[in-house]
Amino acid sequence: MPYNFTILSTVRLLAASLLLLSFGLSLPADAASFVPGTGQHLVQVGDDFEDEMWSFNHHFPKSSEEIDGRKRSPGGKSTNGRWFEGMKRGQPDVIRRVVTPPGGLEGSGHSLLLQTLRTGVPRAPSYQLQQDDFICNIISRLGSKIPVSQTPNFVVRVFMPSVDQWENRRGPTFAIRAACENSTFGGFASSHRETYWPGIFVNFEPKESSSRDYDTAFLTIRGNRRGMTFKGPPITETGWWTFGMSFTPDGMVHYYASSGVDDLTEEDLITSQYPYGFRCERFRSFFFNVCNGDDGRTWSTSWVIDDPALYVIRPRTELRQAKAK
Repeated sequence: MPYNFTILSTVRLLAASLLLLSFGLSLPADAASFVPGTGQHLVQVGDDFEDEMWSFNHHFPKSSEEIDGRKRSPGGKSTNGRWFEGMKRGQPDVIRRVVTPPGGLEGSGHSLLLQTLRTGVPRAPSYQLQQDDFICNIISRLGSKIPVSQTPNFVVRVFMPSVDQWENRRGPTFAIRAACENSTFGGFASSHRETYWPGIFVNFEPKESSSRDYDTAFLTIRGNRRGMTFKGPPITETGWWTFGMSFTPDGMVHYYASSGVDDLTEEDLITSQYPYGFRCERFRSFFFNVCNGDDGRTWSTSWVIDDPALYVIRPRTELRQAKAK
């Protein structure tokens, strides 16, 4: 059964709602979002983890370019070619196919466990927040990046364990993210392309690190026009959640989340943003962060993902036909 976090009082919930609105969580009047899971399913990418032969080939020590400038090749990758280790931070220490936890998608027999211990530089604990990446191989399998004119969007189910099994640390513990590309900033032309990584983060605040006598968890969004991460909805129960992001031709990024495994709806929209002031022009990939305190002893929270899938509203053939007219 899902673990229910202590519910905030009505007054606190109202205050939290007003705070969210102050950060611009509502959809701008001139924006048009598309619910993730809409359009043509690109079966070349994503995964259902049902193949009995599914495995991930780790190549330790992992890469840590973002921290110490070291790329350690070859990187890890799944045997089906659909997932790979990120060179910036390396892959989670545990990437294993598991029986789908109760309450998952109908017909799902297996999902994927992601958990990590040594997140920073190999054999050199930083005792600070660090993260590993598990990246969906999109560009190689599709042969190119996806222009936002196709309105790419993705969806994934995530299982959150009961709160007594979470790493007892304040801060982000997991994230659902995208790699986007843009060549304009703030409306001015840029001489080079910028890659940026918007996402939805799961945050935990144990009671020991707050003035409350109960644990809390909430989502944060990266990010607003100034690149700031801001607070999103509270998490009031664990178990299965559904997350998604969509990328529209106007360059906006749309963030969705809902408890349970039902398909996302318009009501599940959290916010629509131009992160960092960028307008997205090309979608490169989606990926997952697994975080911990990098002390060499404490494992991250264990996360289970299932059926990550990518869609486009307008396939390439349709766009080519439209241009030819």
